[in-house]
Amino acid sequence: MDYIRREIYLNKLIARRNNGEVKVITGPRRSGKSWLLSHVYYDYLVETGVPKDHIIALSFDQDDENMREDLLEVSALKSYLYERIQDKDNYYLMLDEIQEVTGFERLVNGLNAKPNVDVYITGSNSHLLSSDINTLFRGRGDEVHVYPFSFGEFCTNRTEPVNELWKEYYTYGGLPGLRNHGSAEQKVNYLQRLWKKTYLADVIERHKLRNEDLLENLADVLCSSVGSLNNPTKLANTIQSVKQQKADRETVEKYLSYLEDAFLFESVKRYDIKGKRYFESIKKYYSVDIGLRNARLNFRQQELTHIMENIVYNHLRIFGYLVDVGVVEVREMKDGKQQQTQYEVDFIATNGQEKYYIQSAYRIDDEVKQEQELQSLKRIDDSFRKVVIVGDDIAPWTDENGIMYIGLFQFLQKGLQS
Repeated sequence: MDYIRREIYLNKLIARRNNGEVKVITGPRRSGKSWLLSHVYYDYLVETGVPKDHIIALSFDQDDENMREDLLEVSALKSYLYERIQDKDNYYLMLDEIQEVTGFERLVNGLNAKPNVDVYITGSNSHLLSSDINTLFRGRGDEVHVYPFSFGEFCTNRTEPVNELWKEYYTYGGLPGLRNHGSAEQKVNYLQRLWKKTYLADVIERHKLRNEDLLENLADVLCSSVGSLNNPTKLANTIQSVKQQKADRETVEKYLSYLEDAFLFESVKRYDIKGKRYFESIKKYYSVDIGLRNARLNFRQQELTHIMENIVYNHLRIFGYLVDVGVVEVREMKDGKQQQTQYEVDFIATNGQEKYYIQSAYRIDDEVKQEQELQSLKRIDDSFRKVVIVGDDIAPWTDENGIMYIGLFQFLQKGLQS
C-alpha cells in the first residue's frame, strides 16, 4: 500500500520492539496514531517475517464501525486475547483506544508480563497522560508521542512547487485526514468539525464541564495569542474584556490543563538564561497544529510571523527537542541611568546532547530589523549554537558573531544540522 511511512515514529517503535515495556502511543485525535500501528508498524512487522496471526490488532474507538461491542468488557477481552496466544513465539498486540475498556490496566500489565508478548496501545485522553503512564503500567510504560504531519511528511508524494505546499501547510496544517479532502471548503469544514464535534466535545464529556462557553472562549484566546506570554490571570482578563464573559483565574487554569491534556496546546516555560532559573508564573502557548489554530479563528488572523513561530516550535517538538522560551536580563545604561532590560529568545532547544538558541524571523529586511533579532543572541556568552531561522529561501551561512542563518525550508526539511 502507498502511504506515508512516518519514519520518525516507525523508527521509535522499532527501537522499542520487545523491550519488555508497554509502548504507549499518545497524541491528539486524528493525528495518525491508529494508522501508525495498524498499517505502518503492522506492515513493518510482516516485512520482517512476523506471521500475521501473531499480530493481534483491535480498535476500541467508538467511531469504528467494526468495533466488537463484547470486547469492551475486560473479561471478554482477556479471554479473546489469551485464546489467540497459542505458542511460545513472539506475539504483537496492538490495542487502539484501549482506555474505552474499563479496567484495561490490569489486563495490559498481565499481558506485558508474558515474555513472548509485546504490547502497543494508543490513547488520546486523560487516562493516558504522560504523567500517568508510569503509574498505570507499574513503571514499565514507554511513551511515543505522535504529532500531525511535519512539513517534510506533508510534502511526501507531492509534486507542487515548495512555495505552494508551504502556503497550503501554513493555512490548513498537517492533520493526515486532510488528504481525503480536496477543496478548500472541504478542508475548512473538516477542521472546524473536528473542533466542534470531536476535540471540545471530548473535553466537555470527559470532565463533565458545564461552562462550555468559557472553554470555547479560552480556546479562541489561546489561538489568537500563540507565542505571546500568558498566565491564567491574564487569560481570564482577556476573556472578560474581549469575549465579555466572566472568568476567574482558578477556572481558567483548570480549563487550560484540560486543553493541554487533550493535546490541543502545549505550554512552554520561560527561562532566564543568565540567571539559570524558570519564571514559574508565565508561559507561552502553541497550537499543536497550525491548521486547527487557523480554523478556530475562521482563518482571520493569518500573520505569518506568528504562524511561522508556531510551526518552528512544532517542528522542534516533532524531532524530539525539549523547548523553552528564553530571556536574557542585563543591566544597561539608558538615558543616563542603569536599567534592567530583558531581551527575548524565541526558543531554547535541547536534545540531551546539543543546545540551540533560536530566533524565528519571517523577514529581516534591513539592518535595523536584523539588529533587533540579534540583540538577545549577542548577549548570551556561552558556547552553544545560535541560530536565526528566516522566511527567505536561503542557503545556511554564519556571520562574524558566529550566529548561523537558516532558511525556513532548509530548516523544515533538513533540521538544524548544517
